[in-house]
Amino acid sequence: MEDSIRIQIFEELPTSKEFESLIEPRNVPAVFKGCIKGWEAFSKWNPSNGGLHYLQERVGSCKVEAMVSRSAPVFYGDLGSHVRVPLPFSTFIDFCKKRMENKDQGIDASFGPQSDIAGSDKERDYLPSEDIPEQIYLAQVPVMNRDNEDRVQLETLREDIQMPPFLEAKELSSINLWMNNAHARSSTHYDPHHNLLCIVSGCKQVVLWPPSASPSLYPMPIYGEASNHSSVALENPDYSNFPEAEHSMELAQKVFLGAGDALFIPEGWFHQVDSDDLTIAVNFWWISDIMSCLLEHMDAYYLRRILRRLIDKEMYHLLHMSGMGKTRMSSYKLPDSGQAECGDDRYNQMLKGVNSKEKRLQCGDTLLELEPAAVQVLHELVSLVHNCVSVVNQDEQLQSASTSTSDSALVVNGECEITVATGLKDDLVAKILWGVEPCIFQNVFLAMAQNFPRTLEAFVLHVLSPVGAEVLTRKFDEMDKQILEEDRNRFYEIFYSAFDDQSAAMNSILKGKEAFARRESSGIGCSACALRL
Repeated sequence: MEDSIRIQIFEELPTSKEFESLIEPRNVPAVFKGCIKGWEAFSKWNPSNGGLHYLQERVGSCKVEAMVSRSAPVFYGDLGSHVRVPLPFSTFIDFCKKRMENKDQGIDASFGPQSDIAGSDKERDYLPSEDIPEQIYLAQVPVMNRDNEDRVQLETLREDIQMPPFLEAKELSSINLWMNNAHARSSTHYDPHHNLLCIVSGCKQVVLWPPSASPSLYPMPIYGEASNHSSVALENPDYSNFPEAEHSMELAQKVFLGAGDALFIPEGWFHQVDSDDLTIAVNFWWISDIMSCLLEHMDAYYLRRILRRLIDKEMYHLLHMSGMGKTRMSSYKLPDSGQAECGDDRYNQMLKGVNSKEKRLQCGDTLLELEPAAVQVLHELVSLVHNCVSVVNQDEQLQSASTSTSDSALVVNGECEITVATGLKDDLVAKILWGVEPCIFQNVFLAMAQNFPRTLEAFVLHVLSPVGAEVLTRKFDEMDKQILEEDRNRFYEIFYSAFDDQSAAMNSILKGKEAFARRESSGIGCSACALRL
């Protein structure tokens, strides 16, 4: 787990300024110990101190919307897995009182006056005949709702809830009550708002995943009504359909919240909550600054930028997780600085002696100048190309290698023209180039352009696979960062002089990169429609 996304724990409450400048912008969860112990609700709602009687008297028989689930204690948030039925608040409190009495007496609280639960025939049919209280959860019952005041069912409890000091400057979207009679588990989901979850009584365990863990949690389709929920079941998950979910806990963090604690859950963070018996919580939702500032006419642009960044990240992750090879180190002695300098005097002299039209060095021999590691890479590349072509004439040999190769008038073998590996580890070009350090990479392709121009041409135009093109250009980028601009310009002049049609070479590399990016875009669930925006 990266340190930058580790949950922070605060023993002292931050000021509003500290929260807005140091905590909220990081979009990382934070626990505030004892945050709400000063609330009136903290003492008045406590079931151990007559809190249930207080709540019943305060709210009375006001009807609230209760969540009823056949899969209790697991409550899945998608509409197909539960129903919401109107229930007198006082009836739910009676359930809680009865459970407390039975628990004190050491007996099970399995009862269920089904007649007390109002609703349609369909809702009644949904309910089994036993254990109804254990299947009821007061989830997200509004105490305040800025956009829909008519939905507010528990406004009378508002005065028992004090705004945390660090949220005083926020324009809240809603305040909600969460209350369960028996042990309850919420399904894994994320919220489209920032969330401060406050534990008034009881305790909760919260498992959190960063938004980057989304591929392991298989969110429901974006066009569905429950797109913020995971498709993976909490109990008996089907890893055959959701294989990456088996390792999702490696990306998760877990926190335990006791009465008085509060947890900041940033928008987009997946969370799964386990609530102990008779747990009461209140949460605050507000829109993040980022979402508040998004202008609707900019949506298509932001989507393209985000998709591009996700694709780049997916490609980087895939390449680095494939473990294609170890870095091939240079064998010659390093300067006093301890680092190889690709632009040293010996190498500059080799570059300056180049006549690009003749594709030969006027002074020295690039093949003889190569260190053993570079010779090995060059040999592997030339052998790879020659395995995919037919050799018509032989007029050159690799003097320092143990085997001979030729480079004159290469004809592409139709059966080997393009080799697209099924996986990164199977791609021969990527395996050869991946572990090559920039200095060796530069020497190899200079020598290839000078001594085997037709082989280089065949390599780029006919052998280079999509993943090979991606690795090749990444190596170009690594090399560019380590050499002077003058040497960089010379390198590319020599490299592309090996091609009769330089535009064809550039297009071949570019199309390969695009093919790799297009293939990897499917890994993050990008639709063709979205990519065309």
